[in-house]
Amino acid sequence: MPTETVQSTAEPTAGNVRRPNVLLLHCHDLGRHLNVYGAKTVSSPRLDAFAADAVIADQMYATAPQCSPSRAGLFTGRWPHHNGVLGLTHDIFGWDLHADEQHLAARLRRAGYRTELVGQHHESRRLADDQVAARLGFDRVQAEGLGEVVVERTTDALRRLAAADEPFYLQAGFSEPHRRPGERDAPGVMGFIGNHLQPDDSRGVEVPGYLADTESAREEIAELQGAIKFMDDCAGRVLDELDRLGLAENTITIFTTDHGLALPRAKCSLYDPGLEVAFMIRWPAAGWTGGVHLEPLLLNLDVTPTLLVALGLEQDGPAGAPAIDGRSFLPLLPGEQPDGEASGQATRGEVFGELTYHDYYDPKRSVRTQRHKLIVNFTAAPKFMDPSQSWVRRCIPVHAPNGNIGHDPIVELYDLAEDPYELRNRADDPALAEVRADLLARLGSWMAATDDPLLAGAVTSPAHRFAVAELQPATAP
Repeated sequence: MPTETVQSTAEPTAGNVRRPNVLLLHCHDLGRHLNVYGAKTVSSPRLDAFAADAVIADQMYATAPQCSPSRAGLFTGRWPHHNGVLGLTHDIFGWDLHADEQHLAARLRRAGYRTELVGQHHESRRLADDQVAARLGFDRVQAEGLGEVVVERTTDALRRLAAADEPFYLQAGFSEPHRRPGERDAPGVMGFIGNHLQPDDSRGVEVPGYLADTESAREEIAELQGAIKFMDDCAGRVLDELDRLGLAENTITIFTTDHGLALPRAKCSLYDPGLEVAFMIRWPAAGWTGGVHLEPLLLNLDVTPTLLVALGLEQDGPAGAPAIDGRSFLPLLPGEQPDGEASGQATRGEVFGELTYHDYYDPKRSVRTQRHKLIVNFTAAPKFMDPSQSWVRRCIPVHAPNGNIGHDPIVELYDLAEDPYELRNRADDPALAEVRADLLARLGSWMAATDDPLLAGAVTSPAHRFAVAELQPATAP
């Protein structure tokens, strides 16, 4: 990663204002489970207030339903099977960005931005902070930490960066509401509250419709709501500091998450609860404010190109850098004056999703339109990968009340208007035969156009290479 900074000569295209700062707040495992998105029993007043003063994407989806691949897509603008992160980046899982991948931080640093990372880092191989900084293009990295630590470090970073002459890119990630073991967990359970949080049922408890509404589920959802309430307060404290420093007007402030809730049939699945993500963006100086809703289908790998175009920066990167896969949705934002062709190019007719590895090999690909979802399963793995990280499951999917028994068919097809929780597979329904054929063609064309490795056969994980390396002394001739 080059260490010198090169000031871009391009001018920002949005609003004819001085190049803004960028503050990107993100968290783990949230989906759209906020009050502003309709989760009425969730207490999220700070993010609800931010949304009321921002632009809200109603249908933003992750490229993948698990941590590292989704984040890698978000920060590079490239499909996980392009950027190299097809599974988790920590410990034995070992996935990593390809050496020539361009993180958003590296792109902005070359344009003269000060760049810092605080808190959650999960988009490249987990290394020491200085190695992550050099690898991704950050001037400074302070990775990990619970919410209170992230708030303290982020507000400190804001104060330091506000005193500098250059604009800044500050990426701050909260681990909450990820599951976390704690002393209050029952045997066999990993809950959401660890040792530092409290459940929250102050507004009641509503179990998502794809899960059975049981006493144990309500207990678990109350814990989840408590973790979200805590994260919401942490995000609000960072936003308060941004206001106190007088930076909000000319800062592009984003809040988002990586993928859906860490509940069965959500995270680690290609059903909507696994891929849907909250996304809010505000830039008052350019008119990106007022609680405006974006209704079109969007992908989180569109975020990086949107920011680059808004800042007047090239998307190509240095010579030989791989091309961005996402597309800018800048023409859809308020205050812009796009022509019809630009608006059409920013609007997606479908969004694609991919799962290859998480805890184990479970390759799937999906395509979703406004009305239908089609999923293709490439192995006979269990019906869904369970993200509860517990021997004892407190939330039970309504479609599998007696356990995760059996396997999914090769093709699944759902009518989302009639069946929003994707419980009735209609892949063999003659009434949807044309829809099935159309979506299979779209998915196959996308996989071929993007050189998806699944078309060539099974994908081997880094763990396999690590194991072979261990055997080499014994197998050498």
